[in-house]
Amino acid sequence: MDSLPHASHTPGGPFRGALVEPPGVPPGFPPVLRRSPRVRLGWVRPAVVRLAGPALLPASLAPLALALFVSMGGCTSTGLPVDEADQTPFPPQAPEGIHTVRLTHGGVRRMYRLHVPPGLQDGRRLPVLLAFHGGGGNAQQFEDSSGLPEVARREGFLLVFPDGTGPLSLHTWNAGGCCGSAAAGAVDDVGFVAALLDDLARRAPVDSTRVYVTGHSNGGMMSYRLAMELGHRIAAAAPVGGAMIVEAFRPVRPVPLLHIHSVDDPRALYEGGRGPSFPGTDVVVDHRPVEEGLAHWRAVNGCPAHPRIGEVVRGRPGSLGAGHTATLLRWEPCISGAPVEHWRLAGAGHPWPGATGGAFREGITGPRTDVIVASVEIWTFLSRYRLPPPGGSPLR
Repeated sequence: MDSLPHASHTPGGPFRGALVEPPGVPPGFPPVLRRSPRVRLGWVRPAVVRLAGPALLPASLAPLALALFVSMGGCTSTGLPVDEADQTPFPPQAPEGIHTVRLTHGGVRRMYRLHVPPGLQDGRRLPVLLAFHGGGGNAQQFEDSSGLPEVARREGFLLVFPDGTGPLSLHTWNAGGCCGSAAAGAVDDVGFVAALLDDLARRAPVDSTRVYVTGHSNGGMMSYRLAMELGHRIAAAAPVGGAMIVEAFRPVRPVPLLHIHSVDDPRALYEGGRGPSFPGTDVVVDHRPVEEGLAHWRAVNGCPAHPRIGEVVRGRPGSLGAGHTATLLRWEPCISGAPVEHWRLAGAGHPWPGATGGAFREGITGPRTDVIVASVEIWTFLSRYRLPPPGGSPLR
């Protein structure tokens, strides 16, 4: 099997300084691994949000609720409401560029944004990264703020920004125990993602063995749920700033996992517990400890109880990450071949690491950082893995 591509980096760059088991999934269905020459990863802690919901707030508070929910998701731009998204007709086979795709699932009109890289004419099938926005954000907002489109163009993978549901632009995901109207209304977001993958395979040359998930805050929580319930279709997961919050932990197979999270996150509390309410609302967050979720995945993946330190990065003087640190923890080797890795940050807040803008939100979200760049770290980790054929063994 040919070697897989790995994310490149610039030397001295900023990152240096009740669930249902799907039928037909073989027991212990393992991942196939690929090692990269150098990998740094991180782990994040999600937040469980309990709220009356923005739709229940007085109309006069709607703009404030929007700003606060976007802050919770670590958003760095307001983006567009779904109804204002580009509605250009989408061709049967996607050409290079950015496309808005709409489909109906469960009687609900849904949307995703698709980035197709250059170079499709060589006939290769491409890996796919699904990137889930935070609670109160939307697909275009996360597209604008995550830094992932630049990595996708450089590395040559299909990048998808699915859109959640909710009023105005206050979109959320039903991640199991959170968040907002999506969880309260039991929206079938897992089914939506499965339908999205089927739709995408008809529109683009998808390598179905290399489908990955990431997300921020509520989107990170959604990544966890997908890794468990759609593990037969997801090769690896990299949640950021959102912990696992499902009621029952029943993954369909071991899944390689990277989590990025700061111990000083003021919204998604690293040690767990109830976080502060959002000003002007009754929104509160009941956090699960980050290491609780890690322990569950370590057990399933057959990893050692104690990590080794892979790398320590210190923020460069004068940068957003000045005074911050990032420590890479690796639990490996694992019996399944699927490692658990965690970038544990200190000094940083809730914002997506490496994102620019959003300084005015730091009073709510905590400090921004570039001690690592999440978009680069995520692809460096995810690109090492692919699904094997049913019953296959991990390859290194």
